[in-house]
Amino acid sequence: MTSFDPYDHALHTDPWPIYQQLRDKAPLYRNDELDFWALSRHADVAAAFRDTDLFSSSHGPTLEQWSPNAHKYASFVAMDPPRHTQMRALVSAGFTPRRVREMEPTIRELAAAHLDTALAGGPTFDFIDFASKVPIDVISTMIGVPPADRPQLRTWSEQVIARGVGDTGIPQTMRQANNALAGYYTDLVITRRANPTDDLTSALIAAEVDGARLQVHDIVPVLMLLGIAGNETTTKLLGNAWCAAWRNPKQRDAAWNGNITGWVEETLRYNSPGQMAARLLTADINLHDLTVPAGSRMLLLIGSANRDPRVFAHPDRFDIGRDTTAAIPFIVGPHFCLGASLARMEARIILEELVRRLTPEFHIDMAAATRAHNPNVYGFATLPTTVTLR
Repeated sequence: MTSFDPYDHALHTDPWPIYQQLRDKAPLYRNDELDFWALSRHADVAAAFRDTDLFSSSHGPTLEQWSPNAHKYASFVAMDPPRHTQMRALVSAGFTPRRVREMEPTIRELAAAHLDTALAGGPTFDFIDFASKVPIDVISTMIGVPPADRPQLRTWSEQVIARGVGDTGIPQTMRQANNALAGYYTDLVITRRANPTDDLTSALIAAEVDGARLQVHDIVPVLMLLGIAGNETTTKLLGNAWCAAWRNPKQRDAAWNGNITGWVEETLRYNSPGQMAARLLTADINLHDLTVPAGSRMLLLIGSANRDPRVFAHPDRFDIGRDTTAAIPFIVGPHFCLGASLARMEARIILEELVRRLTPEFHIDMAAATRAHNPNVYGFATLPTTVTLR
């Protein structure tokens, strides 16, 4: 079968054929050159995410930044219970169902304003440029980032996830962007300590774990995680939804006739923005008649799991009317994405505003569109679109 290389740029465009090969021929796959194993079937991936004792997050969610010190940049995403539980609980206060619901009017206002700006230049614009502005505004408001600083933070976030051809480690541009973000958020924490406000940064400064206040080195990784994930995941979701609707006219018509929620949920299954996550195996395990030793690096292929025909009928068909309950775009278990409900709401509201203002007869210039190249993230970097107003 074809070799599975998560750094291959061709895979970032069309991973689905090799995922099918993995599920059918090598549900437990071994890559000796890059030193990792991979699980691709839905049942295996979901079970592994739930078993945090055996499949540890302690070395972080990516192969390229694999390290026992991964928590220094990825915060609670690179922690196991009970520390993960403690840190997550502190941050989750900003993502309660009530607080998320209360943000809906603000999100709708932002979506309308940014769409106005996009359309002011004419009927053709970069959909990704438009789609990214609402999530970055929302997460920045929660964190306490002033509006003037947000474009720069968006640029740094994009540089953190961008990978050039042949990159299998950490590129220099990523190091520089990470350092810039760490410096910015360090300054923000220092500022909020002197002058606290009603934002998540101030809340983290005031929080305690085991009777001790969090230090700057505890808080900054949380802000970096939220600032990047809160922007990139929703932006990629929106771009994938827009492209899938364009490629599937009947589904696009169903979306324009009111099934926006189905459009969002099927996109999360069909083109999951998060494609994979790495885990450290803490003990020997036998899977698919093979023994995987303790200490191994295991990739859990979310994108493949969400197209497993053992769970989803006709999985390569984009169908916004299907039942997506079993899909795991935001992971399952203790590491279920903290911002999942916010991302879903942002995507729904932005797509509602697009449907309200535009006809379904839009066009994407795929020849000019570009992909965001990253092993863990699936989506577009640019998506030139021409629209027609209602």
